[in-house]
Amino acid sequence: MKTKIFYSLPLLSLLAVFLILPKAYAADLALMQPSVGCDSLKTIDLTDIGGKGSKVDSTSVIKLNNAQWCKVEGTLAPEIGFRLLLPADHWNQRYMQVGCGGLCGSITLQPGAAAGCAPLNSNGFAVAATNMGHREEETNWGNDRQKRSDFAWRGEHLTALAAKKLIAAFYQKPAAFSYFNGCSDGGREALMAAQRFPHDFNGIVAGAAAMNFQVQNAMYHTWQVVSNRDKDGNALLTAKDLPLIHQAVMNQCDALDGQKDGLIAAPEACHPRLEVLRCKAEQQGKCLSDAQLTALKKLYDGPRDVKTGRKLIVGGPQYGSELAWQGVFIPAEAHQPVMSAMIALSSLRYVHFAINPAPGFTLSDVKFDQATFDQLSRLHNLYDATNPDLRAFARAGGKLIIWHGWADPHISPLNSIAYHHALGKEMGTSQRQAFERLYLLPGVYHCSNGEGPSLVDFMTPVMNWVENGQAPEAVTTWQASPQQNNSFGQPVGAEGKPTSQAALMQEGKPSRLNLPDMKLETIPANAASRPVYPYPQYAVWNGKGDVKQAASYVPKKLPVINEHYDWAGSGFYQPYQFIN
Repeated sequence: MKTKIFYSLPLLSLLAVFLILPKAYAADLALMQPSVGCDSLKTIDLTDIGGKGSKVDSTSVIKLNNAQWCKVEGTLAPEIGFRLLLPADHWNQRYMQVGCGGLCGSITLQPGAAAGCAPLNSNGFAVAATNMGHREEETNWGNDRQKRSDFAWRGEHLTALAAKKLIAAFYQKPAAFSYFNGCSDGGREALMAAQRFPHDFNGIVAGAAAMNFQVQNAMYHTWQVVSNRDKDGNALLTAKDLPLIHQAVMNQCDALDGQKDGLIAAPEACHPRLEVLRCKAEQQGKCLSDAQLTALKKLYDGPRDVKTGRKLIVGGPQYGSELAWQGVFIPAEAHQPVMSAMIALSSLRYVHFAINPAPGFTLSDVKFDQATFDQLSRLHNLYDATNPDLRAFARAGGKLIIWHGWADPHISPLNSIAYHHALGKEMGTSQRQAFERLYLLPGVYHCSNGEGPSLVDFMTPVMNWVENGQAPEAVTTWQASPQQNNSFGQPVGAEGKPTSQAALMQEGKPSRLNLPDMKLETIPANAASRPVYPYPQYAVWNGKGDVKQAASYVPKKLPVINEHYDWAGSGFYQPYQFIN
């Protein structure tokens, strides 16, 4: 099991991995066979976990990834749906729960940040996921107070309890180790588990966490849409402008991290002169008008209070992320919709406010001021996952890996950095060092894809930390193939209204929705690699080796380290009491 990950890699890559990754991978656990039939799980009582109406809905034996599985579908009252896959051939005594993205509403057993993870690829994990209490097509689920709690915290917690009970019944043995792996809202769910339920998981991988959920959707995504509109409601900046902007930023900042490679590994040291993009009197095309340049500066900066000028979010998209903006908040054409409008409007109408706004509420109705921020703050203790007091999680032996792409257009990586520093301030840096690591991936978009190496396995390092006590240091990332690196656009039609899956597929655009269960990421043969180091270190080419091999890089401290971000929600990164 310790060498299976290397079988398809070329020799040079193999040597690079041995030089950089830990040599131990996971505890040696006996492989287990089921002790009862899959059908017998239909009789397992789940009312002690979810209350009256909680039950196993169906069981079946299926074949997936050339292995046999017992597939269990169930409901935890009132409407939390979950799916659990139990290895029917050999179970390695580990359980992994996979987080849900966006506003959830569907069940997708699609592990991320586990490219080439040998124990996972051997089909030995029991794996589960949940829809977090509502269906995707149920856009107004936030009208139900119970469903708000199910989404905020209850869905993932109860799914963990139910899955562990079913695992123990199927194998007549509890899971030796339990893990959570999520990105985006799944990253928020991951941190919520560590903060609210420190005994649910031994190891947690939290990617690009939407930890500041309230202002993330309501303030950030709304601002990114309205700041780019002209008086007629059309976009000022469109997809055709992004390569020009990106190149201007790269020309000024690419080399700041020590290597001119088309990636910015130190965005906070980047302060480009955007005025070089301004059109002169005789220019046409390949430049920006005054209105476009003003919009661009607003997009980088993020929303501010109209009276005081104070930031209303931790930070906006970082320099070097420009090519990732298309489809998120920059449309292909001026009149087309964007994902940010969809996620912001649906959240504002039904989720973010203690009392939902009147029907007909639009993004133009959002006021960027302290009063609106205060309204959003009323549910901070329900939805957000920024509590830095993880003492109970640390005492339980839990280990946490936080990771974020520097070029993420959806959620600024400054959120993850701010939380990392908050952990150190609250618990002390030495105690933080004992259980948490933060990794930042240059040129990587939201949870995957990008110009930078985006294939990474954080599952193996967290397992090695939990099971062997070996803390992670350098972790190798791999360049995805063009086929793997196709950015998935969010399906949107009219403002705030998703298009159908069928319509999306007719346009030739893939969707993250309804992906096959357990579609594992593979590392392409001859893929370029480089390491990522725990923050505040980053990888720098050693000046003599092959730039495409991870062994040719050494760690260096980031030139700019901001330990405090002044914004209206700075107090969110202090201990607080959760509400249910």
